[in-house]
Amino acid sequence: MGFPKFWARSSTTEVPAVDVNPSNSDVSVIHDGNLTFTVEKAENGSKPSYQEAAGAPVEAKSPLGYHVGWITVIFLNVNQMIGTGIFSTPGTILNSTGSVGLALIYWSIGFLLAIAGFSVYLELSSYFPNRSGSEVVYLEQEYPRPKHFFPVSFAVFSVLLSFSSSNSIVLARYVYQIAGTTPTDWQLKGVAIAGYSVATLFVVAHNKYSLWLTNLLGFVKIVTLIFISITGLVILGGNVPHIPDPGANFRNAFEGTTTNGNDLAVALVNIVFSYTGFANAFNVVNEIKNPIPTLKRNGATSILTVGLLYMLCNIAYFSAVPKAEFARSKETAAGVFFVTVFGRGRAEKALNVLVLLSAFANLLAVVIGHSRVIREIGRQGVLPFTKFWVSTKPFGTPAAPYFLLWVVTFIMIVAPPAGDAFQFVVSLATYPNGIFHLLLTSGVYIVRYRRKRLGLPRPEFRAWDVVLIFYILLQVYIIATPWIPPKGGPYAGSVSFWYATYCVVGIAIIILCALYYVVWMYLLPRWGGYKVRPEILSVDGQGAVTHRLVKVPLNEVERWDEEHDEAGHLRRRRHDNETNSSQGDGKDQEPKVI
Repeated sequence: MGFPKFWARSSTTEVPAVDVNPSNSDVSVIHDGNLTFTVEKAENGSKPSYQEAAGAPVEAKSPLGYHVGWITVIFLNVNQMIGTGIFSTPGTILNSTGSVGLALIYWSIGFLLAIAGFSVYLELSSYFPNRSGSEVVYLEQEYPRPKHFFPVSFAVFSVLLSFSSSNSIVLARYVYQIAGTTPTDWQLKGVAIAGYSVATLFVVAHNKYSLWLTNLLGFVKIVTLIFISITGLVILGGNVPHIPDPGANFRNAFEGTTTNGNDLAVALVNIVFSYTGFANAFNVVNEIKNPIPTLKRNGATSILTVGLLYMLCNIAYFSAVPKAEFARSKETAAGVFFVTVFGRGRAEKALNVLVLLSAFANLLAVVIGHSRVIREIGRQGVLPFTKFWVSTKPFGTPAAPYFLLWVVTFIMIVAPPAGDAFQFVVSLATYPNGIFHLLLTSGVYIVRYRRKRLGLPRPEFRAWDVVLIFYILLQVYIIATPWIPPKGGPYAGSVSFWYATYCVVGIAIIILCALYYVVWMYLLPRWGGYKVRPEILSVDGQGAVTHRLVKVPLNEVERWDEEHDEAGHLRRRRHDNETNSSQGDGKDQEPKVI
């Protein structure tokens, strides 16, 4: 079937964008060259979205409910940003940058990066305010051709790298620090698995109450960082007798600054890790009432709060701990601070308990956000057993994505060498993310161009071009600089094996994604004598709606295309000389699957 130009009008399948005001159940279709856009509205109070038909359909009523209020928006972001990063990576960043001054500058760059990234995500969510899953949705809509390429690629990437092993390992370290014992490698891994398992059980059992628990622990986390910040100010005021010179690290603050590109790249990777989570609330957009105003106000509040506390906590660390000792602290930077200030006693254990709760809250926030990503991938139809991934039975939660996340995290805790697990896993997840974020940010201009062609109004939020360019350049830096070898040679990096292993593995994962797509979308259909087509499927009767990609035999493709529109809705027939608009009838239609 041919596709008319975007300004042409068909009497049955197209409507001009300016005239579209669909109800919750209506779906209008707009053609623009070889692209087809559906215009849909959801019950979360957002404006209609205009999305390419190859993407997953909008769920008019969220099957996960609308339990994400303004407080939860703040703490979903806060809990993922303030997890183990501020307690574990400041020592690594100081060791990589070589000086206190440059370390503080890098923390400031991280804040700017989070603000820029948040602006990018907010603009994209303004275009698609009734879809959860953030990157899954945005890449799908920015790059709809070749069909299903980015959904398939991001699905493989997400399934392989949606783990929280590094955070679980740090949680386990603090458990043993509280107990006052030194664990073996397998004891550490066992506790890490147990901690992640408990977090998973909470979020599987109840959606609303798990969000409430996340909010409560997030409050405890903020109080902990405020306490550390105030302690630092007390130290700087000269009120702690056993720290006689709290300003020592701030004199000649740039002494020892490194010029090695690899060290600087490692520092930025750790900064990115510490601010990861600024966009976590975008994973639950369709569970937020009036999502764009709510995200704009409270998402920004979360970043400003975290950025201020990060700087104050770093200043507190540097005021108490000698530079050389702090640079060696690695994953237990906050523990070194507690021992220096309070000694080895009850105060140290109490604060370590607070850090432990912070790490656990981070696991909750991460698994909640990642589960929506996996579920949205399932709704795109690119995973086998579509209903399994999309269903919210039996507890009204995405249990199948939670199970997948647990399995992948279990493997990534057990498999890597214990000594290098933290740094390698953090770096491995960051490198492919840099590639996808580069494409995601660049794609904002593509979406703007398409919307301008269609004559659509400006979104509720539009990022400044200078912010987009800054974020793009940061992603280029993250991708390019890790290839610079460390000063001591290829085996003198932050891990015991070759310094760029995580880069190679990250690229290999991207290549694996592309190969999977070629086999799945081209080779298998050619060998099997069929074409892949989407259909709309209702699941569970709780509002869950999904694409299911089905195999249509070549001799039935023409009839299938006549009976379904590009999004997979069954076309409505003409009855009594009245023409209904093209949309699904809300009933499951079983195709002939081979």
